[in-house]
Amino acid sequence: MSSEAKRSVSIFGATGSVGTSTLDLIRLDRNNYKILALTANDNAEDLAKLSIEFDAELAVLADPSGLAHLQQLLSGTSVKAAAGPDNLLAAAHLDADWTMAAIVGCAGLPPTLEALKHGKTVALANKEALVSAGALMMAEARAAGATMLPVDSEHNAIFQCLQGARIDHVRKITLTASGGPFRTWTRQQMASVTPQQAVAHPNWDMGAKISVDSATMMNKGLELIEAHHLFPVGLKNIEILVHPQSVIHSMVEYRDRSTLAQLGSPDMRIPIASALAWPERMETDCKPLDLVTISQLDFEAPDLERFPAIKLARSAIESGGGKPAILNAANEIAVAAFLNGTIQFLEITEIVSRVLEGYSPPQPESLDDIFAIDEAARARATHLVEEMTV
Repeated sequence: MSSEAKRSVSIFGATGSVGTSTLDLIRLDRNNYKILALTANDNAEDLAKLSIEFDAELAVLADPSGLAHLQQLLSGTSVKAAAGPDNLLAAAHLDADWTMAAIVGCAGLPPTLEALKHGKTVALANKEALVSAGALMMAEARAAGATMLPVDSEHNAIFQCLQGARIDHVRKITLTASGGPFRTWTRQQMASVTPQQAVAHPNWDMGAKISVDSATMMNKGLELIEAHHLFPVGLKNIEILVHPQSVIHSMVEYRDRSTLAQLGSPDMRIPIASALAWPERMETDCKPLDLVTISQLDFEAPDLERFPAIKLARSAIESGGGKPAILNAANEIAVAAFLNGTIQFLEITEIVSRVLEGYSPPQPESLDDIFAIDEAARARATHLVEEMTV
């Protein structure tokens, strides 16, 4: 591929697990990609190293207090340094052919929406953006003619199973879940779970927040909401199935009762590679699937009494309005409180439930409305955390 034919790429959240995995794949095929912008929250050192290695045009820190340090690290290079929310939006204005949206939390919403407005391809790894503002994001993508590619392994699997098919031919979508590290634990056992135990996922190498979400199974609730927006088959036609081996990443059943499943090793680089090369395929050095060694695949229904997060998420999307944003915001506060030792593991979903019950804002009509709901829900969740620690 000639330099003129290189795909231009921007990565929002370049120093996180998804961002670094994306760059690992680009290392395997450097001649086909040109990095426009890399962003990070406050990790100036890693951002500078990656920006220099990949000859990025722009490096942006979300935290403006780190700008001077970033400028110093990039001194003498061709990489432009910038910082702050406005410059995150400016990075989206660079009009990349392909943008990875991997900023954690609602902080990723503005640049992701900005990238969608340009009508190019956006790979979405930010669960929270679609959960909190799914209707808004899908409307923006449709209006701009943008392509949104899901990067979560489950949604990417569904996307692959739907290729060449019509959505109205789908009878059911099944999201698979590993069940997390406490799949067989009783509620009594989970009462004494430590943060160290919760972040030790049995199959996936993930960040602390998403690992805790997997342990509570809130991640599957968030994915249910995502799937509802991405694949309009009706909420009642999306189910969750526990599959401990994490080999089948999701399944699509068609109305003729044929079921397609996407399988692969539990390596996030596989769905990222699918999105990065789409509509083509690329070579990777990921571990191939060895079904003989795996030998068997197990399935079970999720226990909604031991893991109520799934019920909370389904109820939130059924209620609509601002409820999904409330769910997401309260969960973020509760998970952070658990990770810093302030609350117990089982109190995460208790806090989320109580915030959902006690707060019913008007239907959000704009991004400002979403942020207002997010802020109010965080305040309520923070107050509950403080109550529990008195």
